Amino acid sequence: MQAIRTFWKNNWVGYFFLSPWLIGLICLSAFPMAFSLYLSFTQYDMFTSPNWIGLGNFTEMFQDRKYLNSIEVTIKYVLIGVPLQLTFALCIALLLNRGLRGLRVYRAVYYVPSLFGGSVAIAILWRQLFGGEGLVNEFLASFGIEGKNWVSTPDTALYTLIILAIWQFGASMVIFLAGLKQIPTELYESAKIDGAGRVRQFRSITFPLLTPIIFFNLVMQIISAFQAFTPAFIVSGGNGGPLDSTLFYTLYLYQKGFTHFQMGFASAMAWLLLLTIAFITALIFVTSGRWVYYQE
Repeated sequence: MQAIRTFWKNNWVGYFFLSPWLIGLICLSAFPMAFSLYLSFTQYDMFTSPNWIGLGNFTEMFQDRKYLNSIEVTIKYVLIGVPLQLTFALCIALLLNRGLRGLRVYRAVYYVPSLFGGSVAIAILWRQLFGGEGLVNEFLASFGIEGKNWVSTPDTALYTLIILAIWQFGASMVIFLAGLKQIPTELYESAKIDGAGRVRQFRSITFPLLTPIIFFNLVMQIISAFQAFTPAFIVSGGNGGPLDSTLFYTLYLYQKGFTHFQMGFASAMAWLLLLTIAFITALIFVTSGRWVYYQE
């Protein structure tokens, strides 16, 4: 007890100034998370008291066809969208790293879509672009190609959202560009003397030294892709698109929780999503020792 009194006497001022953050952490994060964990084992509709059903929600969700479809759609979105976005961001960063005039202007222009990527306005704009009478079809018509309503066709609706994700490459590009600026130019000069071409320089110098940046961007973009919601909600009108082709995991979670008021089921979905993201992130960290190179 004496040790506790001494510790509190020496540090109470610091904890006093930290108290707003601590209160927010407990009231707005820790308690809601703990309560949602409890709700995941109950049947709860927001109007009656929670009814404990154990693993009932988890058993039911894997018997739900729409739930399984939302997993498939989300995984497809992550596996296609994230690699293409990172590849495109890296290519643009390599281009801008060659000392172009007006680099700051280009960097700002390419970064702007990332600032508005999650906004409702951009999602509405995207729906108009790929609609039946959108600019995409007008562009195709100039070449004599008859377009279609891309966002209302099951085979293409998801790919319009993937294109939107790729278009939001600005944040990854800026990070890649910062990493490229940190690579010593002496390495490239030595490689040129040894007769290495640009492809060999990229394989032996640029890519290995960029692997920590790639690792960071990969983790962040995977987490972001699994949490994607606004584009699917706005572009599909909130119903999952044609034949549920854009029914993201988060969109189905929203439908269950705030349309059907199945809060227990939605909480179980949320915790499975959290565990999935944590597992994939941990897996990337564990395997990073095999492909991430840290310069000494």
